[in-house]
Amino acid sequence: MPDLLCPLLSLPAIGPHMQRINAHGIHLRRANPWEWTALRTFIVGNFSEAWADETSVAMARQPVSCFIATHENKIIGFADYECTRRGYFGPTGVLESYRGKGVGTALLLAALVGLRDMGYTYAVIGGAGPVDFYRKTVGAIVIPFDEGRGVYHLKDDPAFAPS
Repeated sequence: MPDLLCPLLSLPAIGPHMQRINAHGIHLRRANPWEWTALRTFIVGNFSEAWADETSVAMARQPVSCFIATHENKIIGFADYECTRRGYFGPTGVLESYRGKGVGTALLLAALVGLRDMGYTYAVIGGAGPVDFYRKTVGAIVIPFDEGRGVYHLKDDPAFAPS
């Protein structure tokens, strides 16, 4: 899965996407530190322990760099930023039963706005699965780097890479 580069200065407005999910009774907000156990359980149970490990970085930040989507007070999706590396979006996931309702798009935009608010003009979407979704939604492009393996397959720290 390739890494993508996403321009943050031309993001679509999040308002219409918030209205769409709100119409389904879905709410989006920044996670609270006291929700870490429930969020970790959600991520491990529906996605992976590795994603929960990455999210632990988001939960330790101030402000927390994880947004969650909820329905009837239950977590149904999440999106992190500034976890894996500086300027990175992800991991992110939405329960399969809630896909197609705009939840992923709203979470993506919230997290990318979070990165933009930190002063970034571009974000890296590492190991992106749905490349066409990111391309269409936020204008992301594939970064031609190391045959699409990026940071998730490094054998050595980038600081020590041969030049």
